[in-house]
Amino acid sequence: MPVRVFNLRGVPDDEAEELREFLEERSVDFYETPAGRWGMSSPGLWIRDDARHDEVRQLIAGFQEQRTARMREEYAALKAEGRAPSFLAGVARHPIRFVAALLAVAFIVYVSVGPFLRMIAR
Repeated sequence: MPVRVFNLRGVPDDEAEELREFLEERSVDFYETPAGRWGMSSPGLWIRDDARHDEVRQLIAGFQEQRTARMREEYAALKAEGRAPSFLAGVARHPIRFVAALLAVAFIVYVSVGPFLRMIAR
């Protein structure tokens, strides 16, 4: 019976591709289910042989530990070079998007809190 061994919801494309290659290198017979047209389904990696479930889960756990360590090292190197992404760099790169988001948040707060403030002021 098929068993889902990895949930792909929220997983970056590069990590998903690395994981697929990792499993193929280790001769794991798996298949993938997509999120569907509207993202309602649960995307994931499944194995057909449930007898290998524990083995594959351990392989994936090891893969995730290695990837986490590698990503942290890469981020630390970028940070040491002064090239790590930051909030201010994102604002500078997309100032119109930032201002639009700020205005949207201000409008939502006004619409949510405004009636209560007017009620108190009376």
